Amino acid sequence: MDFYIFLFVLALSFIFATSLQKLFLKLNKVDSINHRSSHRVVATRTGGATSFITVFIISMFWYIIGLEPYDFSLLIPISIMFIIGVYDDFYNADFKLKFFIQIITAKMIIDQGFVIDNFHGIFWINEISRISAQLFTVFVFLIIVNSINFIDGVDGIAILEFIKIILFIEFLNSGNSVLFVLGCITIISLIPLLFYNHKRDNKIFLGDAGSLFLGTIIAIYTFYLLGPNYKSIIDFNKPLLSVLILLYPLTDLLRVFIIRVINKKSPFHPDNNHLHHVLLNRGLAHWKISIILPIGFLILSLSIIYLLK
Repeated sequence: MDFYIFLFVLALSFIFATSLQKLFLKLNKVDSINHRSSHRVVATRTGGATSFITVFIISMFWYIIGLEPYDFSLLIPISIMFIIGVYDDFYNADFKLKFFIQIITAKMIIDQGFVIDNFHGIFWINEISRISAQLFTVFVFLIIVNSINFIDGVDGIAILEFIKIILFIEFLNSGNSVLFVLGCITIISLIPLLFYNHKRDNKIFLGDAGSLFLGTIIAIYTFYLLGPNYKSIIDFNKPLLSVLILLYPLTDLLRVFIIRVINKKSPFHPDNNHLHHVLLNRGLAHWKISIILPIGFLILSLSIIYLLK
């Protein structure tokens, strides 16, 4: 990517981060502090809007001047997920409504060619039927998007996990990824948020708008990895590779669901049983947790890949 584009995206993100935060503070639209909160300072849920608006504006700039470094039609399902996230941040949307919107969004992504239609030998299954492929892709989309939403509980952790996943997939790609530019500008737009996440006061959180926005991009990347156009530099089973890349959010999601079912609670009822809560209860600082969990699971994933190879 051109260095000047990098600087432009970075500057744009800083401008929006500062401006949106000031606006929300002026309107007294701050993140409420309750028994599940891991912060005790003033914070706004404007991180998702900062990143999304930056990506959207730079994309529209390219569109106006006649450049299309990635498929701009992907902005439609991404925007839908961002909007439902904004609604959830303000009005605590019912999980049934969010699931309904997520299913519609998944179908739109499928219709754009991102679909899991081959198990690559997992459970001795290879190609599957069109209907089965679409239903399974919707199911995987729901898992990925909500797993990213689940881990977003301490400063910077969802951002660092997103960066790790995108770089992991891009690094293993032997060719030119059709999503490379989208991934790059999103990562750059998140850099200022790492600073605002870890400020002592007037923090900026991703919010559900941000986690759903980033989760959607991760899902699209995962579908691309599992598709025929992604060629990995290592000879490794694609479905297993995708699970290992997403090992941290998938592990946290599965663990929390099992605990809630055992405790006879709804799997969708929020609580303090996430992995980051376990480390918080042990007295670890937010910045340490946001490094330990993504990096720790990265090392675990690489170790499994090495052992299986």
